[in-house]
Formats: sequence, C-alpha cells, structure tokens
Amino acid sequence: MSESDNTIITVGTNTDNVIQNFQLDSSSLRGRMVRLGSELDDIITAHDYPDIVNRLVAETLSLAACLASMLKYDGIFTLQIQTSGPISMIVADQTSEGHIRGCASYNEEDLNALLAKFDNVDKLSIQDLLGKGHMAFTVDQGPETDRYQGIVELKGHTLLDSVQHYFNQSEQIGTGIKMATGKVDGQWRAGVIMLQHMPEDEANPEAGAGNTIEDNWRRTMILLETCTEEELISPNLDSQELLFRLFHEEDLRVFDPVNLIKKCRCSKDRLVMAVRLMPQDDIDHIFKGDTADIKCEFCSKNYTISKDDLMP
Repeated sequence: MSESDNTIITVGTNTDNVIQNFQLDSSSLRGRMVRLGSELDDIITAHDYPDIVNRLVAETLSLAACLASMLKYDGIFTLQIQTSGPISMIVADQTSEGHIRGCASYNEEDLNALLAKFDNVDKLSIQDLLGKGHMAFTVDQGPETDRYQGIVELKGHTLLDSVQHYFNQSEQIGTGIKMATGKVDGQWRAGVIMLQHMPEDEANPEAGAGNTIEDNWRRTMILLETCTEEELISPNLDSQELLFRLFHEEDLRVFDPVNLIKKCRCSKDRLVMAVRLMPQDDIDHIFKGDTADIKCEFCSKNYTISKDDLMP
C-alpha cells in the first residue's frame, strides 16, 4: 500500500474493487478512494440480513478499507462496532494482501419493532439502530508485535460522522471524507473518497505562504462535495475517471491500485481450536450427540466437527 511508486495510471482503465491512492500536487493534498462492487455484493449476499443491516455492513467494509489504506502493516486491520442497540455488532477486516470480509449481529425482534415505528428507514440514525457504543480500530501483526488499537465513540447521525469526529479530535492532519453505499441494478456497491493534508516535510514548500494551504483545502473540499452519491457507486464510472472529473485542475497523480478480494480465513482447524477454548458447558450445548454443525459468521460456510476432533 505504499505510495512510493509514482506510477501514473491511464484514466479509463477498469478499477473496481480497489483502493486507489492519489495525490493533488498543486494543492499539496493526498487522498485515497475505495470502490467496492462485486466483492462487496458477494460478502453481503452470503448472509440473509435485512437491507438496513446490509447497508451498515457495506459502510463498515468500505470505511475499514479506507482506514487500512492509511497504514503500513503486515497482518490484519479490523474495524469493529459494538453497541447496545438492535444491531449489536458489525465487524469488517482486511489483510495486508487486500482480503476483506464482514458480518453483523442483530436482534431480529428488536430491529423489526424499531423499523415498524418509521415510515422512512432512511430517517434512522446510528443512535436508533445501534444505541450507545463504540468503534474500535485494531491492527494485528502477529504474536511477536504489539497490537495497536484505537477506540472511537459513536457520534452523529451516521458511521461516517463518527469517523470524521475521530479525525477532527485525534489527528493533526486535516481530513475530509465522502461516502456512499447502495444497490445498483440489484447489486450492492460502495464508494469512499478521503482527502488529507500532506505532512509538512512532503508538502510543496511554496504552499506554506500566506493563506495558500487553507485556500487549497477549501477549494478541494468544494470540489469533493460536487461528487454525487450516484457517481461514487456507479459501475459505469471507474475510479480514475471519477477522480479526473473532480480534480483534473489540481495536478492529479494516481498510483497503482490495490485490489480488494472477498476471502475468509475460516477453516475446520481454526474452528476446532476456537471450540477447544470454550467453556465445557458451551461445548456441550453446541454438540448434538457426537457431532456439531457450526457456521462461519463471516462467510456462512458450514462445518461439521466431532468430539474426536477436540481431542489433543
């Protein structure tokens, strides 16, 4: 995910299911765009969630990819939301190879009762759907390294509001984000664009004169706001073309995209190891006779394990 390779990509190439890093040289700003299509739809359709849950899973996956792209790591980046509301948990993770997966937990009865109170579910805020809770960012690079974690309180009307609040409170570098999710021709899609000031040592020295930095920032934020939700998730508008539409006057430079692929890390061996760590009462509960059927929460694949599998 390095931005060191200053490869210029030809506008018009097919760039779906990618993280696209870019730079606006004249404004001394850097950015990243996430576009998710078929891989996101495959993740979502593996479950049987209501669309209101699907939308939050799509948002969490695309935000996780965007945030992960800011880091240099060799392992797993996880974005996990835990709450007290009808939708109690949403998890998305991404490996340094670009493998993504996601899932959610919700109380069907409580969610249906909530939805019945609203004529338009678009009016529902994250406080309605999630209640009180937090968002945790975790980077796990293996047992030999310290695990990095950041905790963000859920604030605002949307998940994006919470992430923007985190940047406003915690980051020294100005950050602006725009996101959209939705169905196009029956397929789930998502798009995110993030813009940030470049660190001073990377920025154009001339940008420090007077109010130039602030003028550049205001101008690019206005340009970013002209991007519509339809453009962000359009399957007929690739990433470079959209960036060119928005920022062609800002000396746009784009880098090699990082491909995002749906891939779960589940296996029977991993599942057996997890069950071995469970309390005996819980183990007895999941077994029916000598076998237990267990479904991976991320990809919905079913595994059958036996009590003999649990033996050392």
